Amino acid sequence: MENIKTHKDLEVWKKSIDLVSEIYEITKSFPKEEIYGLTNQIRRSAVSIPSNIAEGAGRNHDKEFIQFLYIAMGSSSELETQIFICKNLK
Repeated sequence: MENIKTHKDLEVWKKSIDLVSEIYEITKSFPKEEIYGLTNQIRRSAVSIPSNIAEGAGRNHDKEFIQFLYIAMGSSSELETQIFICKNLK
């Protein structure tokens, strides 16, 4: 990680920030009765991805950074599952 000074230098963090913006745009059109259900859960999962990348990058050890990347991957899988659920519910 020679040229990487902060999490803002990581492409994966940048792309995950873009993903959060897309998720917020998409979920704006969800039914109002889902605001505290799937909409909230999807947004939280999406926000968790760049948040964990940033937190891990801010740690002092590569081992901790890797652990937070695994957490971000878990949030990514959670988000994917929720999107499949939305697709099934139309």
